[in-house]
Amino acid sequence: MSTMTTQTMTTQTMTIERILTAMPASDGDGVKLHRIVGPEGMRGLDPFLLLDDFSAETADEAIAGFPAHPHRGFETVTYMLEGGMLHEDHLGHRGLILAGGVQWMTAGRGVIHSEMPRQDGGRMHGLQLWINLPAKDKLIAPAYRHLPAEVIPAANLANGVQVKVIAGVFADGETPITGAARGIATDPLYLDVRLPVGAALEVPIPEGYRALVYLIGGQLEVSGQRLAARQMAVLGTGEGIGLEAAEAGARALVLAARPLGEPVAHYGPFVMNTQEEIGRAIQDYERGCLAA
Repeated sequence: MSTMTTQTMTTQTMTIERILTAMPASDGDGVKLHRIVGPEGMRGLDPFLLLDDFSAETADEAIAGFPAHPHRGFETVTYMLEGGMLHEDHLGHRGLILAGGVQWMTAGRGVIHSEMPRQDGGRMHGLQLWINLPAKDKLIAPAYRHLPAEVIPAANLANGVQVKVIAGVFADGETPITGAARGIATDPLYLDVRLPVGAALEVPIPEGYRALVYLIGGQLEVSGQRLAARQMAVLGTGEGIGLEAAEAGARALVLAARPLGEPVAHYGPFVMNTQEEIGRAIQDYERGCLAA
């Protein structure tokens, strides 16, 4: 593309293994969303499990939200782009996350929580990512991180590109920026990247890490291949991701993490290593001791 203000790739560009497209779905109390990973996509995406892109044009559309429900064995990362979401759980954690903020919840041995929209009017738009926990951490004590927009650092680059660093480290020249969420088992990189028309960016990825790019909106080329909005590029071998914004500019998530290489057993809100562990999670929940 002749209009690109391209950077010279100093690393081997990662190839694209496949492109996934979000499919309409609903969850919670009928909240409409687009799901782009889900159970069938778990294979080959280790340690990522699921990505939901949920939205509502008015407060009335989203009012039902996600009433109290359980989780065990993984982490949920809720990132609000517009509107707000109130998190409450059985441990007494409570946080209202507004646009630009993140709720990072480690379910561990068990959490029962709710996620309810909180806005007076206007649009709600958010993303929820599920990241697996290693077997040794699946029954750890649950934890909750409330990360409002003001604690999430950002790099504003000379070519107009903005990179918000939610987790991991983004290096712009000699000034690395460390994300707000730290001490995560899979060492994730979670970036919100905005590229104006004609801008380009190279994102280095640690060797052996699984990397994904999800296009929130606009037009984007990933490693030379065009994505449409609500599509995800699953990256393969290489050392970095090349991003180039097309005619409309682009906003995308860049995700990477250390694979666990462990078996995955999944049933609804539970992600364990074996079916026997799933059975115990269900029994614990039915007995009221999932989160004891």
